[in-house]
Amino acid sequence: MAQHPDLPQQLPSTQVLIRFGLRMLILLSFAAFAHIGFARSLAALLWMCIVFSAVIGTIKREPPFGAVLNHWDEMLAYAACCCLVAGTDQAVPF
Repeated sequence: MAQHPDLPQQLPSTQVLIRFGLRMLILLSFAAFAHIGFARSLAALLWMCIVFSAVIGTIKREPPFGAVLNHWDEMLAYAACCCLVAGTDQAVPF
């Protein structure tokens, strides 16, 4: 399929940001209804997203420090959120 010359070249970064936002909304909604507590379930879900993003980034062979956002950057954002959750709730076992 031919690329239209007027389309922005930074579209993948926008897609990553939208994907991250939607996944965070889903994770927050699942964690809100968990029986083990919000912080513990959110931390577990964020760990799963960290592993998932690393595996997908490896499979797609995306560069870790590319010019546009990719799964590796998304993995770092999930890791930062996980550290934030773990820092606010000391009951999270790591």
